[in-house]
Amino acid sequence: MVPLVRSTRTAWTGEIAIRSWSFAVYPAGGQDPPLNVIRTRAQPARIGLSWARNPFIVSRPWCMNNTLVIVPTYNERENLPMLAERLLRLPVSVDLLVVDDNSPDGTGRIADDLAARHPSIHVLHRAQKQGLGRAYAAGFAWALERDYEFIMEMDGDFSHNPDDIPKFIEAARDADLVLGSRYCNGIRVINWPLRRLMLSLSAAKYVKIITGMPISDPTGGFKCFRRHALQSINLSGVQSNGYSFQIEMTHKIWRQGMRVVEVPIIFTDRFQGTSKMSRGIVSEALFMVWSLLFQNGLRRRPRPTAGPSDNGSGRNMNQDISSSLKKTLETPPEPR
Repeated sequence: MVPLVRSTRTAWTGEIAIRSWSFAVYPAGGQDPPLNVIRTRAQPARIGLSWARNPFIVSRPWCMNNTLVIVPTYNERENLPMLAERLLRLPVSVDLLVVDDNSPDGTGRIADDLAARHPSIHVLHRAQKQGLGRAYAAGFAWALERDYEFIMEMDGDFSHNPDDIPKFIEAARDADLVLGSRYCNGIRVINWPLRRLMLSLSAAKYVKIITGMPISDPTGGFKCFRRHALQSINLSGVQSNGYSFQIEMTHKIWRQGMRVVEVPIIFTDRFQGTSKMSRGIVSEALFMVWSLLFQNGLRRRPRPTAGPSDNGSGRNMNQDISSSLKKTLETPPEPR
């Protein structure tokens, strides 16, 4: 136990570095920090703490947040600083991982500058542009090496609204994968030509017909994975690399019987920079869908699972254990 001075700004705050681990610090007898900040990360503390009589308790190892937002970048120098600022101002605390493919416009250097000033921003540099799927796979591996529970995908061009992140996290508490849908209960797309909209809607219909996935927007890239869902996938075995990567990742989770939910979002096409869409990306998606159908044994439904289902999250098991423990504690001992 370490007595530390109470912050005048918040009810609980602070970190202390012990053998390169960061520990949460909060008042004795007070309310625990929220769920999304009680995690571990091997990173020294960056703020000072002074001694006083008011007791604080050094508790469980933690990192600043247990939510990581992964943003692949290639020539996004105009958007990245503004995006980072929006994420830092969210009402929920998140970490940002920028996965930069050696952008010629210096996006990687800008990301490094941001990371030097903000402990919650991290950068993963890759030697060359290798595609969206490889960038996300590298980011997922980085996240799983740490202790993040909610791992998100988001575009770096503001086509996805950072203000939607809290509702993703909330929905993910009862799901294994949360998808941001442009077509759930209507169409919510801004600044797209009609041809691009029809291509996206046709792709969604095509995926549903071939694979049977009841998803309104399978090609969308605004997602929140639970940790165990990503751990169930062999990331090195993911074949696709363009926008079909989104279809493949969702299908691999859905066909295991895990719970996939959609939340409505408004998609705004980029106003700065250039789109990464190409004819090769479209062709890859057309053939990938058939590959997924064969991987699932030509089934258009999730594979049957043995035993009672809890949607892959272990929630029912935890509830049963908690109930049993409660009954045991409440039952008085028998007289001898």
